[in-house]
Amino acid sequence: MTREVANAFGKVFLTMTYEPQNDLTFNVWQGYLTLESIMKGSNVGIDFLAQTCCPCLLNDNTHVSGPWDHAVAWIAQDWTPRAIGLGLRYFAHVVSPESFAALSAEALVSGVGDKFEMRIFGNIEAARQWLRTCQQAERPRKD
Repeated sequence: MTREVANAFGKVFLTMTYEPQNDLTFNVWQGYLTLESIMKGSNVGIDFLAQTCCPCLLNDNTHVSGPWDHAVAWIAQDWTPRAIGLGLRYFAHVVSPESFAALSAEALVSGVGDKFEMRIFGNIEAARQWLRTCQQAERPRKD
């Protein structure tokens, strides 16, 4: 299942894909993100999470240009509690370390505190591995 979100000019800035085989939602953000586009995409993402009941989110910001710290407070105070209420437990956030978006991600980690587990990664595979580890830790052991 895939959903795209476009801006007023029809340019896609967010692609969300549910991967049932990995029980995760994979979001790819791109371009310069305004507060309005972040709110729009995140709210569509809430609907997507409600449909999938997925506990793991892999959020790729490697194609984002510029910071998005203008949305950190809204994400932490509005989006995060709603996502947690829908069952989101693990949030793997991938950024290019040298980007302004990386600074925004660090601010978000501080903003969400201990509400759920969020980690920042420099590549997709490391983020996927962490999410697999989290899922395995939750599965009951068969002795």
